[in-house]
Amino acid sequence: MMDGEDMKVEEEPNRTLADPPRTAPSADEAQRASSKNGSWIGLGVVVLIAAAILAFVIFSGISERAKAGTALKHETLQSSVLTVAVIRPVRSAAGEEIILPGSMQSFIDTPIWARATGYLKKWYVDIGGHVRAGQLLAVIESPEVDKQLEQAKASRETADANYRFAASTAKRYVDLLKTDSVAKQETDQMVSAAAAQKATLDAMTQNVKRLEQMQSFERVYAPFNGVITARNVDVGALIDAGANTPGKELFHLGQINTLRTYVNVPEMYSRAAQPGVKAYLTLEEYPGRKFIGTVVRNANAIDTASRTLLVEVDVKNPTEELLPGSYVSVHLKIPSKIAGLVIPANTLIFQSEGLQAAVVRNGHAALVPIKIGHDYGNTVEVVSGLGPDDEVIVNPSDSITDGEPVQITRHQNS
Repeated sequence: MMDGEDMKVEEEPNRTLADPPRTAPSADEAQRASSKNGSWIGLGVVVLIAAAILAFVIFSGISERAKAGTALKHETLQSSVLTVAVIRPVRSAAGEEIILPGSMQSFIDTPIWARATGYLKKWYVDIGGHVRAGQLLAVIESPEVDKQLEQAKASRETADANYRFAASTAKRYVDLLKTDSVAKQETDQMVSAAAAQKATLDAMTQNVKRLEQMQSFERVYAPFNGVITARNVDVGALIDAGANTPGKELFHLGQINTLRTYVNVPEMYSRAAQPGVKAYLTLEEYPGRKFIGTVVRNANAIDTASRTLLVEVDVKNPTEELLPGSYVSVHLKIPSKIAGLVIPANTLIFQSEGLQAAVVRNGHAALVPIKIGHDYGNTVEVVSGLGPDDEVIVNPSDSITDGEPVQITRHQNS
């Protein structure tokens, strides 16, 4: 017993002799203590779970912000890089052509004026009428000329009678002089008088011919085969032979079985417009058709104002389907000795350094100087500065710089 008590005292060292002795806890107290300990444990678990959830939420938020920041930074870097569309040059085909505007004209185009003053008595051909050379077109009444001609004929008859009388008198005096029946001086006078009458007769004859010629102008004839393209008078109109001003002509006559087209060829293409070179013409009213023509002549001189060469292209028009005055496009073949590359005109850069093009090399823009061979309008031929594999930037910005990072969005077709 003593040992048990000693052991009990040792287990409870803090207990004094004055304290009442402890008794074993009851079952209820043990259950309440156990419940209390369980509550604290459950609360700790909940706190741990909440802390874990909070830590996860905080970590997720920080992670999302980090990802958003990285994406924003990447997007900012991407948006700062210039995006461009590119195109590859194509090789120029042999024998390119230039297209020049022109206007067709009649091969012969003549206004027909009046040479007689009077009133129009009658006209015989209207616009669009085909006429032959020498065909009567109109008749003018000119009574003044008719009367002058009658007077001149009467004067000529008088001069003819005077001449015949003077000639017969001179002949008699010459015959009498052979027998010394008249003086030599009188004979000379008669011979001179006959010669004077002959000169007067000749003058009267020429005057009659002049008036006959003037009278012949009362009848207006076609000078060549052609088509009447204008008629500016009608019956009864007063005709003034001296009013040779535009719009006052009687008729306008054109020869249209062959038509002329004059074009101004730029100086750099002048060798493509030598006589004998074939060309073809196109018209909007005949889509898909080509009318073959020939360069027949050029001015052999460059116009200093426009730097162009005036060239005449003739085209046959046997069916007369082509009309004078029509707007045409003249196609001339260009001889080319250098194989070049063709790029669109909207890829060119005009700067103080000269003509350039922007190409993409290793993700950066490179400005390269180029030399133009032929200008075709929407496209140009480049003879130096570019290669067939270069990616040329289309519509480059004026602010683009050499070495600037770029990003290709698409490749355009040539």
